[in-house]
Amino acid sequence: MPNHIHAIIILDGETAGASPRPTLSDIICAYKSLTTRNCNKLSNCTGRQIFQTSFYDHIITNEVEYQNVWQYIDENPRKWGNDEYYI
Repeated sequence: MPNHIHAIIILDGETAGASPRPTLSDIICAYKSLTTRNCNKLSNCTGRQIFQTSFYDHIITNEVEYQNVWQYIDENPRKWGNDEYYI
């Protein structure tokens, strides 16, 4: 859907960059920051906020739940016409 994204992020304990163990919040913050900076640069617009400050997270605990979440994400764009923000 154009007004939000879904992602499955796997934190496996490997080190990455300057932070030895980035948290989910670190990852989301970096993604939002880099994406906002690039979008603003491409549109020649500075200081525009494109993401809300919070995010929703859910820990997937088993394979069945993973499959259910994956199916939800896969089918989600087809529901855009029913979204309250659909124009």
